[in-house]
Amino acid sequence: MNNKELTSELANRLGKTQKEITQLIEASVSVMREEFAKGNVISFQGFGTFEISKKEERIVVNPSSQKRMLIPPKLVLVFKPGTTFKDKLKEK
Repeated sequence: MNNKELTSELANRLGKTQKEITQLIEASVSVMREEFAKGNVISFQGFGTFEISKKEERIVVNPSSQKRMLIPPKLVLVFKPGTTFKDKLKEK
């Protein structure tokens, strides 16, 4: 499902216009970005948790040249599904 399909489906289910839903999604994403920038965790009951995790620097080896490279540390977004969400997926 892409953004247009999601917007259309939410508009139909909520009885709102696609423009209103687009504004709602944009506002939600904006709030989430701000919270992640602060290092906060976002949790949706029955769905799961989004959090920022730090990957440490590591050394990798190129298999063809045997050259060693240092991969710098970075922050990644991690999603951990909730138990209710996991159970719904197992049913299918």
